[in-house]
Amino acid sequence: MNFTKKVAVVALFVIVLLLLKATFSVLLMILAAVIIALYFQGLAGLIKRNLKLPQGWSMFVSIAGTFLLMIALFWLIGAKVQSQTVALAEKLPGLADQAKAELSQYSWGQKVLDQTSGQNSQKLMSSLQRFFSSTFGVLGDIYVILFLSIFFTADPKVYKSGIIALVPPRNKEEANDLLKELAHNLKSCFKGKLFSMAVVAVLTGIGLSVLGVPMVFALAIIAGLLNFIPNFGPLIAMFPAVLIGLSQDVNTALIIAGLYIFIQMVESNLITPMIQKKLVSIPPALIIIGQLMVGTVTGYLGIILATPVVLILMVVVNKLYVSKQKNETG
Repeated sequence: MNFTKKVAVVALFVIVLLLLKATFSVLLMILAAVIIALYFQGLAGLIKRNLKLPQGWSMFVSIAGTFLLMIALFWLIGAKVQSQTVALAEKLPGLADQAKAELSQYSWGQKVLDQTSGQNSQKLMSSLQRFFSSTFGVLGDIYVILFLSIFFTADPKVYKSGIIALVPPRNKEEANDLLKELAHNLKSCFKGKLFSMAVVAVLTGIGLSVLGVPMVFALAIIAGLLNFIPNFGPLIAMFPAVLIGLSQDVNTALIIAGLYIFIQMVESNLITPMIQKKLVSIPPALIIIGQLMVGTVTGYLGIILATPVVLILMVVVNKLYVSKQKNETG
């Protein structure tokens, strides 16, 4: 390869990287749509097996039933959750001031305040307030993702054949196997996450109700939703609840923190191991690295979808490289 061709290859590689960086948020939205489409297809398969409906009707019942269930849930508790979430966003600065007053009564609390005061504290509070006030406001992205997922669900073979058509003939079978394995792992991951999110939301709601903490619905829903984000999600969900506890007294805040930690221990040591029996085991450090790298480029969507991104990379590397190396050495 002469110098001109080498320069052209390098330039093309750089252009591809720049395009990927510019469109990575769109790719993540497509990934989210694919995961939801896999959920629709899995539910449709369940309906087809149990109700003996044709494939088309099973798909329709899967999509329509999911939307009707979501509408029913929002009708029953949506208004209450939204009002509590708005109230929580408005009260966060006041709760922070009450928490500071409570902590300042203790020597160790004063040390904590000294370390967290200043511009960092103001930035943290403003970021958290924006987050909780916009948790239910990302309607644009949700709209696009849901419609993409419906299109993917309606005719997945078209998109699958389009991807395989780009692969050289000798590798088409391998590409088909890879897509099947990715679909299986993503479907299992999403089902497991839904289950763990529901468990965390229910346990959080019950625990906070027993403790008499206000705005239980909002805090429980936030805990369940943020459980989708490994490592950082539970910590973010715990923050407003602990602030509410600190506005009463330190002991209440410690009890609330203990409740959240206990629920996460149950989720991490019982639910997650049960789910990962059918999944590629992902080292926790890789998930954190993925969240930091992808989140830096794309923001909240990258942090939310870091786990499936890491899962896809691990499956691809294992299938296309590690397995072949083992076969060659074995």
